[in-house]
Amino acid sequence: MLVVGDVVTDVVARRRGPLAAGTDTAATIRTLPGGAGANVACWAAHGGHAEVRLLGRVGADAAAWHERELVACGVRPRLVVDPQSPTGTVICLVDADAAAERTFLTDSGASLRLSPDDWSDALLDGVVRLHLSGYLLFSEPSRALVAVALEAARARGVPVSLDPASAGFLVELGVDRFLALVEGVDVLLPSRDEACLLTGLPDAADAAAELSRHVPLVVAKQGADGALVARSGAVCARVPAVPATPRDTTGAGDAFTGAFLAALLTGAGAEDAAAEGCRAGASAVERVGGRPPGRG
Repeated sequence: MLVVGDVVTDVVARRRGPLAAGTDTAATIRTLPGGAGANVACWAAHGGHAEVRLLGRVGADAAAWHERELVACGVRPRLVVDPQSPTGTVICLVDADAAAERTFLTDSGASLRLSPDDWSDALLDGVVRLHLSGYLLFSEPSRALVAVALEAARARGVPVSLDPASAGFLVELGVDRFLALVEGVDVLLPSRDEACLLTGLPDAADAAAELSRHVPLVVAKQGADGALVARSGAVCARVPAVPATPRDTTGAGDAFTGAFLAALLTGAGAEDAAAEGCRAGASAVERVGGRPPGRG
């Protein structure tokens, strides 16, 4: 499997109370490797059942560190080093309450400068699935890359999946534009908020069903409510979540996506693959950061 997407540095701040404007708020802060695309690749490789490659763009400031971290997770990285922009950075503000919800402050840096110049059709040699991070849709160079990669995958008969990535950025991009850009994708993996935003429907099941009129398979991630699988305008499966005690929900959706795609590669059906995704999501929220444990 080839993943194309963002590689960023996460600064995760788990605060112990509400933010106190104009003064200090106590927090536990860690700097960790992240990025939706990179996280998906790591979780897909985590079970050791799939060979996973990653194409991403980083700054010279952290290229070696990110490469080491990806290799430690079993991923074969191809990182383009940007001569101008630093590696993207995301500040993750995590509530230290029962839900452990997070808020992101995002400087995408070099990751959104990934462009068609960084692509080669040879990247698809031996690849049976291409996964695209939705963050690629939020800049002109990486949107152009998405078009090139989709065309190349279509020419080779390689199926393509995409995770919309960010409800906030989707608002800026626009729903109609998003749906046009993802034409030809065979699997869409939105969150509940993203599915509702993309359809204008308040109910997640209705939203997933509607999206499946545009994309053959839609798997809507519902957090603590599990996942919905939809095809041909109808929800065909509701997959329960796996109980977990959250510490940090950063990367839980990426974990689901990576494990789901890895299960598909082993021949699992969509419902069973979604169950694997739910198990990975539960594991992810009990860890700080968006990556699985390394292989040692």
